[in-house]
Amino acid sequence: MTEHEVYERMAKKKEKMSKSQKKIAVYLLEHPESAPFLTASKLARNAGVGEATVIRFAVFLGYNGYPDLQRNLQEAMKRKWTSAEKFIQTTDQNEKPQNVWKEVLSDDIQNIKDTLDLIDPDTFQKAIYEIIKAKRIYIIAYRSTQSLGTYLEFYLDLVLQNVELIRQADGVSEHLLGITEDDLVIGFGFSRYTKRTVDLLRYVKDKGAKTLVITDHAKSPLTALGDYSLYTAVEINSFIDSFAAPQSIVNALITGVTRSEQSKVKKRLEQLEELWDSFGVFYEELYESSE
Repeated sequence: MTEHEVYERMAKKKEKMSKSQKKIAVYLLEHPESAPFLTASKLARNAGVGEATVIRFAVFLGYNGYPDLQRNLQEAMKRKWTSAEKFIQTTDQNEKPQNVWKEVLSDDIQNIKDTLDLIDPDTFQKAIYEIIKAKRIYIIAYRSTQSLGTYLEFYLDLVLQNVELIRQADGVSEHLLGITEDDLVIGFGFSRYTKRTVDLLRYVKDKGAKTLVITDHAKSPLTALGDYSLYTAVEINSFIDSFAAPQSIVNALITGVTRSEQSKVKKRLEQLEELWDSFGVFYEELYESSE
């Protein structure tokens, strides 16, 4: 793909565009620095069209939905944006915070819808298989993605008892020194990607371990290091990423594993319930009799 292919596509298809599609094209051309970071809903508002028109526009240009078009617009810029720059480009001075909850929840819903189209069913099923058969599972999730890694570690280790999150403060060499081809490494990374995540995935690949990466698109540096890749949409109108869709994928992985190992999981949970009851882990409210 050439650097400006996305704009070349718009130029070639200009004569076949509807009036609404031309509005979108004009806005993209006039705002090449900020438009690539707008969600479909905000681009629609700024261009004066409906959100569904923006999504159809992406397909009209030959992309697999709006996230695919958005990534190509960002690729055309050929530069990394700092958090401060992205904040400035996605925030209008006149915008008020009163309805931001509605905007963000709508964007989260759209990200989950987009992710439904990004996930390959065969890859997902193979990921479940690799999780089940792995001797040890290591999770690499640094900075903001640590929240996803901690959640995945908690529930997978609860039922499998062989899962470890490589925490940022730890010396990674002592944890991964004995990694083998029987082990699985799950890596999380979204733009801007941390160098440490890339370096660790490259290291475990060299050692022959299987790798599963959860990232935002095929051009992510994590993709080349993953035996299996699951892509999720994460863009919202902010300097932060939306983890609604990645969290849903994590939930799906956990549920897929437990459904595939029903007998083992059932026995394990029954044992855990006895342990939790013995130590009074959960709060139980006592109701006094009214008699």
